[in-house]
Amino acid sequence: MSTVITSTDQLNFSLDDISKMSLPGRVLMVEPTYFSVEYVINPHMANKVGTVDKMEAQNEWDLLKSTFSQIGIESEVIEGQKDLADMVFCANQSLPFIDDEGKGHVFMSIMHAEQRKQEVPYIEQWFRQAGYETHFLNEDEIEDFEGCGDAIWHTGKKLLWGGYGYRSSVKAYKRIAETFGVPVIALQLVDEAFYHLDTCFCVLDEETVLIYPDAFTDEGLKLINTIFENVIQASEYEAKKLFACNATCPDGKNVIIQQGCTDVNKNLRDAGFAVHEVSTYEYLKSGGSVFCMKQMVW
Repeated sequence: MSTVITSTDQLNFSLDDISKMSLPGRVLMVEPTYFSVEYVINPHMANKVGTVDKMEAQNEWDLLKSTFSQIGIESEVIEGQKDLADMVFCANQSLPFIDDEGKGHVFMSIMHAEQRKQEVPYIEQWFRQAGYETHFLNEDEIEDFEGCGDAIWHTGKKLLWGGYGYRSSVKAYKRIAETFGVPVIALQLVDEAFYHLDTCFCVLDEETVLIYPDAFTDEGLKLINTIFENVIQASEYEAKKLFACNATCPDGKNVIIQQGCTDVNKNLRDAGFAVHEVSTYEYLKSGGSVFCMKQMVW
C-alpha cells in the first residue's frame, strides 16, 4: 500500500486496513551546549538573534529529559556540535522506521536551510552505530525533506502523515512510501509560521489528533477529519505563541507540552490524557518546542 495521498477521493483504505507498528520506546536528544539563535530561517526567529539564555535553555532541556524518564521513556543523548546552533531540534534530521522483522531503518534528511545541512551526518552516525539501515533521497530530484519535523507516524500504525510546502518536498514522500511500503497522507501547509507539520499537527493516539486548523488547506482538513475520530483544535494564540501542537504523546497516554496552553490542556485532560507541562521558552525563540527537541527511536 505504498502510495501518496493528497485528497480524500484517493483514500481507498480505513485505519483498520493499516498494519500495526510497535511504538518506539526510547527518545534521542541532542545536548543544547551550542544552542542559540544566530540567524533567521523562520518567522519565530525574527528579532531573537542573540537573546537565548543558555543556562535557562540547559535547565529546560534537562527538565524535558527528566519528564520523558518519569513516564518510562529513557533517553539516548548525542553531543551538540559547535556552529550547529539548531542541532538540538533533532526531530528534523531523520525519519526512523521499524519493519515487520523488527529491524530499524532510517531516511536521512535533506535540510532546507544551508545553516542546518551539516547536522545530518552526526545524527546518521548515531543510527549507524545503533544498527539501523540508512536510506537516502536523491538530492538531484528532491530539494528538501526535514525528517520528523514534517513526517509523523500515526500512533501504532504503518501510516505516515507528511507535511509539505515550506521545508519538505512532496516528491520525497513517494520515495519513502515505496521504500517502507507504507501509505503517506500528504498535507499542504499554508501559513509560514507553521512551517513544519509538527508545529500544527500532533498525533495523540490512534483515534485522536491535536491540530491548528488554519495551517491547512480545506482538503487537508478533510483528510484529517476523515481518518481521525477525535480532532482537538488549538487556538491561534496557543498554537502560534506557545507551540501547543508541538507537543508529544509518545505512548498514547502522556502528553508533554509547553506550559500555559490552558485551553488545549483542558481539552486533553477531558479526552483522558495525562498532561505534563514543561518550559521551552528559550527554544520558542528559535521556532521549536517539545516535539522538535527529540526523536523517538526503537
